[in-house]
Amino acid sequence: MIILFGAALLTASLFVGSTYLKYSSLTLNEEKLSSPALAVELYDFENRPLKEENTFNGEYAKISTLPDNLKNAFISIEDKSFYSHHGLNYKRIIKAGINNVLSHSLKEGASTISQQLIKNTHLSAEKTFERKIKEIVLTRKLEKAHTKDEILECYLNVIYYGNNCYGIENAANYYFSKPASKLELEECALLAGMVKSPNKYSPILKQSAAIERRNIVLSEMKKDGYITEQQCLSACKKPITLNLQAEEQNALNSYSQAALDEACQILKVPAKTIAINGYKIHTYLDKDKQQALKQALSSEDFNCADHAAIVLDCNRHAITAYQANSAYKVLDARRQPGSIIKPIIAYAPALNEDIISPSTQILDEQLALGEYNPKNVDGKFRGYVSATEALSKSINIPAIKVLSYVGIDKAKAYAESMGLEFDELDNSYALALGGMRYGVNLKQVAQSYSTFANNGMYDEAKFVEYITDASGKIIYHHKPKPQQVLREDATYLLTTMLQDAATTGTAKALKDLAIPIAAKTGTVGKGKDNIDAWCAAYTPEEVCVAWVGNLDNSPITVAGGNQPTRCVKNYFQAENATPSPFTQPASVVEREIDLISLENMHKLELASPSTPARFKQTALFSIFNLPKDVSQNFVEVGETKFDVKSSGSTAEVCFTPQRHLTYCFYDGKTLLKQIAGQTQPQQLQLKVSSGNLKITVGFDEKNLKTYEFKLKKEAIAQPQNDKWFI
Repeated sequence: MIILFGAALLTASLFVGSTYLKYSSLTLNEEKLSSPALAVELYDFENRPLKEENTFNGEYAKISTLPDNLKNAFISIEDKSFYSHHGLNYKRIIKAGINNVLSHSLKEGASTISQQLIKNTHLSAEKTFERKIKEIVLTRKLEKAHTKDEILECYLNVIYYGNNCYGIENAANYYFSKPASKLELEECALLAGMVKSPNKYSPILKQSAAIERRNIVLSEMKKDGYITEQQCLSACKKPITLNLQAEEQNALNSYSQAALDEACQILKVPAKTIAINGYKIHTYLDKDKQQALKQALSSEDFNCADHAAIVLDCNRHAITAYQANSAYKVLDARRQPGSIIKPIIAYAPALNEDIISPSTQILDEQLALGEYNPKNVDGKFRGYVSATEALSKSINIPAIKVLSYVGIDKAKAYAESMGLEFDELDNSYALALGGMRYGVNLKQVAQSYSTFANNGMYDEAKFVEYITDASGKIIYHHKPKPQQVLREDATYLLTTMLQDAATTGTAKALKDLAIPIAAKTGTVGKGKDNIDAWCAAYTPEEVCVAWVGNLDNSPITVAGGNQPTRCVKNYFQAENATPSPFTQPASVVEREIDLISLENMHKLELASPSTPARFKQTALFSIFNLPKDVSQNFVEVGETKFDVKSSGSTAEVCFTPQRHLTYCFYDGKTLLKQIAGQTQPQQLQLKVSSGNLKITVGFDEKNLKTYEFKLKKEAIAQPQNDKWFI
């Protein structure tokens, strides 16, 4: 065993040594270490440079101007032996190496501040032994060429602090609206703590985690003798007080920033590396659509709430316009979707599973599902409503019932196939109303709705079309590979339902548009306040989604059918698109249904050949889910129950009529009364001098059923001879 271990150690040593010699000629790039202004080149879909701001390290902070607390905070939490080592901490390297061997991974890095500077300026983010050797070679050269203060200065001006902030000066200006030289102790500790994971320790969205991490830094500073115990206690008690720089918020939520973030994910490198290596990002941005979207947002008053909108080209699966205003990256935030999830999680799956049709009747009634007692927004129940009306007017109870027909697991599988993500705790019927643990982001909503516009085909949409390296070679090209997740008939039927929402439902603010459009709104409430408001709309060519809310969850005075829907309307009006109809597939057909069966039995039955025109209605169906029964309402006259009582020559008749039947009441041959087209219960007082009451019931002269009653002075009238006369 000892011999084997020794052999393995010798082999490893030889490999490390040979690799080190291989890269020993690498040179240190001084410009990469301290360049005050690096920029990423981005282009629109017509290959014109984007003029939105995307520079890095625009402001450079000299080490002599920075507070001692800032320098000491970074040394305490990142590299305690910074001033004593020569770039490498061998004890930490050996310990990390052993742990990596035992875990068969490269999870632990043991990087010093000097190594981190090299990693962030000279190397990719890949985790390989060769990259680590390159890092060691360049770190040793860095330490020989620069003093410790110079290295620390470069490091503080290069590292990423979240929210597009590269360099300490940018971070101080963004988070606190002050220069780095004016940072307080608790602010220094906060920034030092968050660089380990800017998203995990974000002081904007994850304040509790940020405070916990900040206080760890303060505790380490106390242990290292940089601050007193009293200073530590005082700073630990202070809340995080941000003063976000308004100018940076728009750049943070620009199309350029969204495309850059996507490029970082595609290439698996930080934005700084993209800038250093001269990569060029070619996007799908359409300047005319972007301008139309900006105008659409600027024309509405959001009462200072965060807001955003996005436009997706359905054919190319491309984001052609995006605009947002917030202190945090809107596309990184997941929000509760409210009712915009209803088509995705309930109605589309139910149509695809042949469970419902647009005309299917659903009972809107009080509902209790264990401890879950959902309500409609207005607290009312409407009785039977069509699936179209339920979705168009966003009635909650029917949506929950439709989800129950499909089943939660199957419904989630459909939604996931359209790009939504669920937590393992998302397993209740509240999903039908948008009740999720984490929610959705703006891009996910647009992608899901593009499935409906694309005849059931789904693929993720991209900001980036292709990326080239410094020599012009294409290193990434977006090639959509859409998958069929819903049938054409299901998406077309859903579209007709959402077109109704855009004309008479919650999105009726769109009804004046001169183009075919389908839409759904959503409003998320908390108590008496609203938190999020949405409108998602689409034409055959593109999707536009607008959102209003506050990422700190403070209340808004906006509902989905108001400002978000008007934003969508403003966009399509400004774009002045050519009208293009939704194409009805061959798998969707028109059939005439019997309205009496719909009203009386709440059942979809085909009209018979004898059904009068006024009692039938044309409805759309999938050929896979046609009504199986033909109505008998106009084939034969059904029975009617009459409750007849008499007193002398007066007959009291009580019954409930049907709308398609005509009821004639005779005293012998004399017509006393005729009732037609009624459905309300009737109570009649009739004078019958002959003592014989005759009632005829029918839907035409050839189809009649006759009832005759012999009136008695002091008894309940009975049919003559206990038989009905026909």
